[in-house]
Amino acid sequence: MAAEVEGKKQSWVENTRAYLGDIRSEMRRVTWPSRKQVESTTIVVILSVFAFAAYFKVVDWALQETVVRAQQALLK
Repeated sequence: MAAEVEGKKQSWVENTRAYLGDIRSEMRRVTWPSRKQVESTTIVVILSVFAFAAYFKVVDWALQETVVRAQQALLK
């Protein structure tokens, strides 16, 4: 049984070569987006980031005002 396992072991060099060969094979199958697709999705992401930042700024401000007013009301 142990002899069978030792016979199947490969060196790290062989494993690395096989891994890199698999990567190369997979990369050939990838469908890459066009430049126009990349530009349009990048614009969408940037606009989404700014929209979410503005939203969270408003929510943060509203929560801050609520906490400050509650604190002032409790301390009076």
